[in-house]
Amino acid sequence: MRHAQIPEALSRLEAFDRLWRHRRVFAAVFLTTIAAAILALIVLPVRYLATASVIVAEPEPGVANVPPAWAQKIGDPADLESQLLVIRSPRLLRKVMNAPGVVPAVVHECEHAALFGSAERCQKISSDEGRFIDYVDSHYSVASAGRSRVINISYQSSFPEVAQRLANALTTAFLEDQRNESANSREVATSWLWKELKQLDGQLRAADEKIEQFRRSKGLMRGATAPITSERLTSIGQQLAAAETARADALAHLREIKSAQARGLTDAPSVLSSRTMADLKQHLTTVSAQLASATAVLGPKHPSILALTHEQALIQQRMADEMKNIAASAQKTFDASDALVASLKKEMDSAKTQAGSATLDEASIESMVRDANIKRQQYADLYKKASDLETERRVLLGSTRLVSLAELPDKPFFPKKLPFLAAGTTLALILGIAAALLADQLYPPPQNDERAVVPVARKGIAVAPVKAAPAVQALRKSTAASSGPAERGSLLSMMAGAPIVARLPKLKKPQPASAIGAILQNHLHVSLAEMLQLAEADAGFQRTLENLKTVLHIGEEKPGQRIVVTSPAAGEGKTLTTLALARHLAAAGCRVLAVECDLLKPTFARALSVDGEPGLSGVLVRSIALPDAVVQTADPNLDVLVAGSDGAKPADRLFSKNLTKLLSTLDDYDAVLIDSPLPARKSRYLAGVDSVLVCMRGDASLMGGAASAVAAVKASGASNIAIAVTMAEEDRRAAPEVLLMPAEAYARAG
Repeated sequence: MRHAQIPEALSRLEAFDRLWRHRRVFAAVFLTTIAAAILALIVLPVRYLATASVIVAEPEPGVANVPPAWAQKIGDPADLESQLLVIRSPRLLRKVMNAPGVVPAVVHECEHAALFGSAERCQKISSDEGRFIDYVDSHYSVASAGRSRVINISYQSSFPEVAQRLANALTTAFLEDQRNESANSREVATSWLWKELKQLDGQLRAADEKIEQFRRSKGLMRGATAPITSERLTSIGQQLAAAETARADALAHLREIKSAQARGLTDAPSVLSSRTMADLKQHLTTVSAQLASATAVLGPKHPSILALTHEQALIQQRMADEMKNIAASAQKTFDASDALVASLKKEMDSAKTQAGSATLDEASIESMVRDANIKRQQYADLYKKASDLETERRVLLGSTRLVSLAELPDKPFFPKKLPFLAAGTTLALILGIAAALLADQLYPPPQNDERAVVPVARKGIAVAPVKAAPAVQALRKSTAASSGPAERGSLLSMMAGAPIVARLPKLKKPQPASAIGAILQNHLHVSLAEMLQLAEADAGFQRTLENLKTVLHIGEEKPGQRIVVTSPAAGEGKTLTTLALARHLAAAGCRVLAVECDLLKPTFARALSVDGEPGLSGVLVRSIALPDAVVQTADPNLDVLVAGSDGAKPADRLFSKNLTKLLSTLDDYDAVLIDSPLPARKSRYLAGVDSVLVCMRGDASLMGGAASAVAAVKASGASNIAIAVTMAEEDRRAAPEVLLMPAEAYARAG
């Protein structure tokens, strides 16, 4: 698991851990809710739902073109809403009451559901229309089916027969009401219009017959839009114009082809329109390109050159033949067009003669045709009005038909077992979780549940197991598998993905001599040297350092172990930890070298009262050799390599180097403790060091940077990483009150 994902997974499992601690409360509430749901499923009365369907505003079957009035009503949602109100209106419910067998069925249903002796109220339903309407209206459900024009009429009842009877009774009453309202004043107007149309139809038939008799007596025949002579003259004129145009086009093409043929060109538009010529020109281009390419390489008598030359000549010959064929085809087209123009001119002269003789006869029947057209227009107007009135009569009064009557329901509508139990299970989970979380708030677990660190093998640093929920233990195992065989013993360890190997307690303050001294003690500056003296006098602090020495196997394996002590930010206690551990190891007889790599904020020289020049800064700028920069302290077993004074420019050089290679010549020590901040840029700064100890304050509010700090250490090349919790709170429930050093003192000490 990546470090950025550890806090998120941890937060989820901590919530599950809270539930696990109060699993009995969760189980009790969960089972009680499930039992209540099952009891409600058994006790609640069963309801059946019967549904009938009708469709409203449906156009006539077989009508392809829907009139505008139909279309307006079909697409209007207000029409469906008005139909829903009509169905549930008291007028229709009174008709339902008058249906046979409805009232006894409703009274029987009411008596079956009545409680506390309210049977008299049910008997009043049979005689009181208001009570009947109020009762059945609460059981009816009328709604449209989605966005369609289908309306579902449903009724709920404890008896399936009653639900079916009441749903079908309201459906039948609605359909009958729609049919009874079909007659109105528009029907009378429509009947009068159809009568007038019948009279006009007889008059038009007589006028048309009179006109046809006159045409037959005069030998006049009409075409589709005019007399045949006129239509024939018009048709011949159109054909003649088209033939003359075609002859002109053919002549232009013929002249163009002959002109191009005379000049030996093949780029005329008429020639280029030929598919054969286009293919030959493309082939000629390809062969010419091949011939040019081959000529640049081969000699003129090479077989390939001769073959390509011959092929080029054949293509040119075929193009010339094709030009002749195109010219011959254009000549034939022109001759045919010229002959057609001559024939049409003769027919045109004959048609003009016939049309002139028929003009006088046509003028005599023009008046009769005009009267017939006036009557025909009147007939069309009256027919349109009659059709519109008929359409409006059908649409405005509704055109409702039955889709299906209600069937006898065989399955209960309420309660349904599976959805009811699913809802009960969901509610039980919610209530169980809420009860467990509430119990966790009322009875929180003990906060001090961390265990002491026990030493194990070199490659796996473990802590005593902490009793936790199985999900949390599973996360710890998965984290240990990804980071090493060591177990994680705390929240901070799980977040960072590294084991906690030490918990350095807060140092005790010296007892104030007076009340004023107690007030001013928190405001006095405590130097790093004084902090080291307090650490040496604190037995608990020294025991923790001894455990840290055992866990890190200092002095037990190869000499010259390089241990880097770092922290994600200032004030975490890394400098105090480095020097306190160095003094503890020196007092135990180990040869120790303490290296100060915090070049921007050096503190070693003042704390140990040694010379601070030139130090590590001088080594980096190559003004002094590394062995010469090492300074001996008052303790013969402790040497230091201080930072030096000028550390701004050497700090950039330090983080670009590798500590293992930089300190490779210092092999005369049992342990080399390196106090170093985290590098600001990605490099191999920590590659090859034996261990990296990340100091983190015990304050839970500052634990958010643990994962990022360990990730930054790994990015710098370190592999063996552990965490040392500094300023850890001791369990003082049974211990006497002591004064502890404030965190600001640690921050000033580094």
